[in-house]
Amino acid sequence: MSNTGTATPQTLSAARRIAGVALASVSGVAVALQSRINGELGVRLADGFAAAVVSFGLGLVVLLVLVPATPGGRRGIVAFRRALAAGALRPWQCLGGVCGAFLVATQGLTIGSLGVAVFTVAVVAGQSGSSLAVDRAGIGPTGRQPVTMQRLAGAMLTVLAVGLSVSDRLGDPGALALALLPLLAGIGIAWQQAVNGRVRAAADSALTATLVNFTVGTVALLVAFAIDIAVRGFPTGHLPTEPWLYLGGPIGIVFIAIAAAIVRFTGVLLLGLATIAGQIVGAVVLDLVLPTTASHPSPATLLGAALTMVAVLIAALAPPARR
Repeated sequence: MSNTGTATPQTLSAARRIAGVALASVSGVAVALQSRINGELGVRLADGFAAAVVSFGLGLVVLLVLVPATPGGRRGIVAFRRALAAGALRPWQCLGGVCGAFLVATQGLTIGSLGVAVFTVAVVAGQSGSSLAVDRAGIGPTGRQPVTMQRLAGAMLTVLAVGLSVSDRLGDPGALALALLPLLAGIGIAWQQAVNGRVRAAADSALTATLVNFTVGTVALLVAFAIDIAVRGFPTGHLPTEPWLYLGGPIGIVFIAIAAAIVRFTGVLLLGLATIAGQIVGAVVLDLVLPTTASHPSPATLLGAALTMVAVLIAALAPPARR
């Protein structure tokens, strides 16, 4: 009997990976937009930690209203508690929000000086390598993912591409030193995506996983902000009146929820590469359409963005590796 017209498991798996890559790319654009918003908020408040607290805190408020108001969110909270009590979910797997908090803090601390493109290349350099390590260690919900040559080539090409895209800025020693913060944040992103995927699987709810992420991240940022106040005093800036400067938190909800939902289809590396592609494209568009004193789009930036898309395509088309 013919199976024409019937989707095979392999076809469905490929379709899910492609859809996951597309969604991850969109979320990457959202990350670039969030970076610009939180960077500007940090400049206005004259304190990156204060900007991070405002951004993450507003996102948490939205989730505290949204999650209990949805049936899936309420079921997810119950399932999350049961998984923790039964030991199916370990407490350390709930700490992904710490890495997200650090990323948001670096946005407010560095983008005013680095620009979105240089910030992105530093994040990417850390994220690409750590995604390979996280997949290989099996931290994510997909289990162990061997490092194949095609996946390794995609990650290496991504780093090369983003380096090319900001090559006209890499001669500034001050920028390179400041870029160490987003570099460390990029290393943490892969681990965050992996453990948030675990929380999503245990709760069977991406919204619940996002709520856990924002709760942990907000607590971490409040502690860091308290230390910052004790050392440097209260911020000297003022809360801006433009509503768009408070959208960083809600945008972060979209990014975290998408990543937690699709990482089980894509794996951490492919999710990271697709997100990187969206970040690069978003950073280039923002630097072209809404340039700042720290952003200088060039032909090399556009070429690097195109090369990044090629790198993601290479990794996305890699056949599933044998475990």
